[in-house]
Amino acid sequence: MENRKNRKQAITLSILLAAAGCIWVFSRQNNLVEQWYSQSLYPAISNTLRAAFGWIPISIGDLLYTVLIIYFARQLIKLITIIRKRTYGSLNIKSILRRFIIRILLLYIVFNILWGLNYDRRGIAFQTGISREKYTKEQLLHITGLLVKEVNACKEGMVRQQTPYTTNQLLFKKACDAYQSASVYYPFLQYHHKSLKASFFGLAGNYLGFSGYYNPFSGEAQVNTTIPVFLRPYVVCHEMAHQLGYAKENEANFAGFLVATASGDTAFMYSAYLDIFLYANGNLRRTDSVAARTMQQQLSPAVKEDMIIMKAFYKKYENPVEPVITWIYSRYLESNRQPSGMRSYSEVVAYLISYYKKYGKISGK
Repeated sequence: MENRKNRKQAITLSILLAAAGCIWVFSRQNNLVEQWYSQSLYPAISNTLRAAFGWIPISIGDLLYTVLIIYFARQLIKLITIIRKRTYGSLNIKSILRRFIIRILLLYIVFNILWGLNYDRRGIAFQTGISREKYTKEQLLHITGLLVKEVNACKEGMVRQQTPYTTNQLLFKKACDAYQSASVYYPFLQYHHKSLKASFFGLAGNYLGFSGYYNPFSGEAQVNTTIPVFLRPYVVCHEMAHQLGYAKENEANFAGFLVATASGDTAFMYSAYLDIFLYANGNLRRTDSVAARTMQQQLSPAVKEDMIIMKAFYKKYENPVEPVITWIYSRYLESNRQPSGMRSYSEVVAYLISYYKKYGKISGK
């Protein structure tokens, strides 16, 4: 009986290893991934997941994560109990190791089929005909100055129009409308079957440092709706970009920026321009802190008030755990074709400079 079980595990392990190997080999071919997965198979998968779970008012993905947290907590308690009682003889180490590897392989295969292969696509630079190239300090200064003007203008429009932020559902509807508007200019940004949820873990997210996340197993975009209200529109657009297959953070940022700024909605435009300004000015600060300070001083009083609110919010939730979570997530990004780790978010600036160069908003020098 035991031999049959071991043989079955060995066969399962061999099949999964072969499947994982095929996925890994396929993932090295960016053109094939773009053509056969990201633009063919993945849209069918993501639309199916969103249609299946999007109508449910609660987050199925968060329920799944809750179950997994409980499961791993129980397993940890069992392990601690075994160690304390020293009942090692009851363990079949080889069988446990095989089961562990099988589960890891299953996770790898399912994750990549449902979404993960998008890390290896050619992506939005290919679709928009731009490139993420190195830029000069002069170009960074220029674009940061442009962003200051856009941020101030959008905030003035919001104050004048008294743009409302009412319910999460209205925010999510406006985000879908924004994608609909953007798809006129960028057909690859067509979005169907809304699946946007307020995260169960919003308060925890404040302590752990996340404002939103995509669940590849349910196709849902989770938004931390406890963050400052003016940040939420761009976060929603960013997470929806993940739903469309823009896995890398710089690409999701750029796709979200294109959508928000093409929406015609001042709340979305302000949220996007402000966020990208913070990335651009952060990059500028690393090379010229005086220039970065000057740029920030050019923000209007109303924008500066929002900056104070934002800083106070993040200050409130500072804790020793967040840097650890950030480090872990940075390693995850590095393992998925984003060698800059957490700084990959700010690489959206390179996309924006290339995009503005293409359309003559800044010079090529």
